[in-house]
Amino acid sequence: MNDTSQCFDVDAALAALEAQLAPLVAADPDAVMVGVETGGAWIAERLHARFGLTAPLGTLNISFYRDDFSTIGLHPSVGPSRIEADIDGRTVILVDDVLYTGRTVRAALNELFDYGRPAAVKLAVLVDRGARELPFAADATGLQIDIERGRQIKLTGPEPLRLEMR
Repeated sequence: MNDTSQCFDVDAALAALEAQLAPLVAADPDAVMVGVETGGAWIAERLHARFGLTAPLGTLNISFYRDDFSTIGLHPSVGPSRIEADIDGRTVILVDDVLYTGRTVRAALNELFDYGRPAAVKLAVLVDRGARELPFAADATGLQIDIERGRQIKLTGPEPLRLEMR
């Protein structure tokens, strides 16, 4: 790691996110948790197990829904979306690793609604870094930091999870 990198405590951020989500899950134990590939899916897997949710964990591959698809193409290691639970009329907890411009959330919602019409979608993110371009806000956040454009926050994993700013 060079001196322009900074690491964050993933376990502390995950614990804070879990604490903020606990009341939402307690109020709606029938909620369906869906993680955005890849980092959001890693976080969702841990949260799903900790909360003991009965609905199967879902994952979203938003590649075809991104507005920059024509310039970045497909990520080669991401598999297809998988949502086995019926989401019609249910609360969906959408989990992502980093909330930045809001464009990933927009793409995820477009994909999610291809699977059904949820009663509500709650957004849970490990890191909210601000600087939104679209009007989205997280319902639960593990870590909130303001960093300048041009810097990147990256979650690597799945074992161990590591959160680094470059």
